Amino acid sequence: MPAPDYQSLIDAATWGFIRDTDACYPPDTASMDIADQRRVYDAMCAHFQRGYPPGVVSEDRMISEVSCRVYPGEAPTVIYLHGGGYVVGGLHSHDDVCADIRAATGLQVVAVDYRLSPEHLHPAAFDDARAVVQAVDGAVVLVGDSAGGNLAAAVSHALRGDARILGQVLIYPGLGGDRSKGSYQTHAFAPMLTLADVEFYAGIRHGGTEVRGDPTVAPLQDSDFTGLPPTVAIAAECDPLADDAHDYAAAIRAAGGRAMAFTAPGMVHGYLRARASVPRAATSFSEICNAITALAQGHWPYGEQT
Repeated sequence: MPAPDYQSLIDAATWGFIRDTDACYPPDTASMDIADQRRVYDAMCAHFQRGYPPGVVSEDRMISEVSCRVYPGEAPTVIYLHGGGYVVGGLHSHDDVCADIRAATGLQVVAVDYRLSPEHLHPAAFDDARAVVQAVDGAVVLVGDSAGGNLAAAVSHALRGDARILGQVLIYPGLGGDRSKGSYQTHAFAPMLTLADVEFYAGIRHGGTEVRGDPTVAPLQDSDFTGLPPTVAIAAECDPLADDAHDYAAAIRAAGGRAMAFTAPGMVHGYLRARASVPRAATSFSEICNAITALAQGHWPYGEQT
């Protein structure tokens, strides 16, 4: 199979974002020790921080003994689970992403500072995410990117049938797909995230030994996809994880649920940070916010599917 032609798939604006990211966060960062990974990641996120839109504020609060950042707004509540391979990230890394979601939707957003690996192995992050979802008053929409998309889906599986969960929006999620085929192989050497990176992060939650068949780890490996909330999954085209979004949506539909997957054309993993500088990323972010708003209103705008 020929390698993807990233020079044609990825436009000039996105290449600028990739170069800007690489200058802060070199492609070999996953091979650094954990402290250095976090230092480099935090500096990269700070480089892309845009501040808050007018009228948006936040306050830090403990919810069910988990550190959270609350962006007050209307009900229902968006619970945001950040990416970072379960190793890096926190309340600051996705601060302006959450602020922009609050501004675009008008909804209250709660960002979850779940415990990170390798200091806190699975199920620590999952337990924190589930605890916050269960503790927040009223209805919720679960949103997460990358590792956070995994956690959002895992919580949905664990709490299936809970009417308080109005839906979930998963942004370039890693859901435990088959890494021997499909996008994992086609985009094994994609800019921003490689298959080797994915494999490193897959094991770090368990002390280096990957666990298979546990839906709290890999929602795609569940045997039951019934009773899940309406789901919108967004893949980046140039990403080894791209197939997970589509395979997950297909599994929910096959079980009789509502799910839709989209591919953001020419996008790379982590493109949320490009939403202000790359038109394609801006378009996708607008679609993400529209999906959150629709699910929060109990509306399914994508028609019936088979």
